[in-house]
Amino acid sequence: MAHIDELRLIARVARMYYEWDMRQSTIAEQLGLSQATVSRLLTRAQAVGVVRITVNIPQGVYSELEENLIQKYGLRDAIIVDSMDYDDEKNVGREIGAAGAYYLENIIRHNEVIGISSWSASLLSLVDAMHSVPRKPGVEVVQILGGVGNPSAQAHASHLTTRLAGLVNGTAVFLPAPGVVGSAASLEAFYADEFVRSVVSLFEHVTTALVGIGAVEPSHLLATSGNIFTEEELELLQKHGAVGDILLRFYDANGKPIEGLLNSRVISMSLEQLRGVDRAIGVAGGRRKYYAILGALKGKLINILVTDHYTATRLVQET
Repeated sequence: MAHIDELRLIARVARMYYEWDMRQSTIAEQLGLSQATVSRLLTRAQAVGVVRITVNIPQGVYSELEENLIQKYGLRDAIIVDSMDYDDEKNVGREIGAAGAYYLENIIRHNEVIGISSWSASLLSLVDAMHSVPRKPGVEVVQILGGVGNPSAQAHASHLTTRLAGLVNGTAVFLPAPGVVGSAASLEAFYADEFVRSVVSLFEHVTTALVGIGAVEPSHLLATSGNIFTEEELELLQKHGAVGDILLRFYDANGKPIEGLLNSRVISMSLEQLRGVDRAIGVAGGRRKYYAILGALKGKLINILVTDHYTATRLVQET
């Protein structure tokens, strides 16, 4: 029996080919696959019973919901997973992380520059679930959020970058700075460092970005890292309409960045830079993060979403 993540991709390719009359080359370009992979998946579709006369969507695969989500928010792609408990963030994180891992395994190309955020439990689940991919030359994995923090938590940020680089046979590039500094002057001092500048200069060349989506209230992993703002500062952000953050860059319900408050103390890729990435993949789900995810979609901050079916259903029904 094929793995649920393979079934999800098989079902997507089969619908595009048999029901939408798309050419294999067009499917390959849209999904970031090789034409040979598309052909193989179509063959597998028949072998596992997905394709007979019409497409038979396996239980636990939400192809129609994915398509509705893509159309509603103008996404490049969406991956929706089955999840038993919408409120169990740990379980949701594991499920969407595993799905994101399978997706990433199939889209990596030669000379890819993969940007990865620090301090995301969902991304930790992704890299822990991922399998090694065939060698593709020239791949770099770059931290796009400062990975320096509390030593007890910093290992997570290093693990994310190191493990992913090993799995894709690429080079790990660390951002030797915290995600949040104490003042604008401290920020300038870090940017004056040649090693920090060299990493930051790579942000414009990132081709695939992997980011978590956070609510205003920080997650346990982020809180333990020390890369957080005070309660008073978070309250100020909320008063200015903040609903969530990506890369510690906060935005409002429409995805508009909250400028002029705390950005002068954050060392990460900007939201404007993230919008320009070819594949900006947000990996997030669960009730607590719903409005943060909605804002990210409205603001076009990401163009690929990996989430759970409860969240996806709410997003599609959103008026």
